[in-house]
Amino acid sequence: MEPPVDSVDQVRLDKTAFEVFSSFEEAAVADRAYWHSRTPEERLQAVELMRQSAYGYDPVTARLQRVLEIAQLERG
Repeated sequence: MEPPVDSVDQVRLDKTAFEVFSSFEEAAVADRAYWHSRTPEERLQAVELMRQSAYGYDPVTARLQRVLEIAQLERG
C-alpha cells in the first residue's frame, strides 16, 4: 500500500493506467469492481483528494475556526 497523500500537489497522474471500454455500462462495472477491491482507507483517501481538487486546499484554513461570544452577566 502506498503512503497517505497529504495534498493534491503530491499526486501524480499515471497516464499508463487508462483503460478503454466499449460502453458506459462496461466502464461502470469495471469502476465498481476497482473500488470494491480497495480498502476503506484508500477509498476515503481518494474522496479527500477529489474534495481537495474540487475546492482547493489551504493548510492555514484547515483548522477549526474559533468562535468568541461575549455574554452579559445578569446581576441579581
